[in-house]
Amino acid sequence: MDNEVINVKKKLELFSDLWSPKIIARLNNYEIKLVKIKEDFVWHKHEDTDEMFFVVSGKMTIEFKEEKVRLNEGDLYVVPRGTDHKPYSDEGCSVMVIEPKGVVNTGDVQSDLTAKAEVWI
Repeated sequence: MDNEVINVKKKLELFSDLWSPKIIARLNNYEIKLVKIKEDFVWHKHEDTDEMFFVVSGKMTIEFKEEKVRLNEGDLYVVPRGTDHKPYSDEGCSVMVIEPKGVVNTGDVQSDLTAKAEVWI
């Protein structure tokens, strides 16, 4: 990847599909992704890595077995590896996710919402 300025808002304008992460940059072996979410996702976990959510716009909730964490625009939260969770947003939300290269969005679960391949924008 060439050294370039990446405008997150402009990248978000390039797609509208939900629950389909788009890679915007790579940092060492980590991918920086944008994803638009709305309504429910699937319960899942990532055994080998933490998962970071940064809310670019909107509001979202991450549900755990015993609690819920609500995130507003500008909030960041790290889900610890091996933790069952289900993100969702009632009204829709844009999120930046940072995770190791090759991590599947649905973790240990296969579903209709599992991203099919690495997609760069």
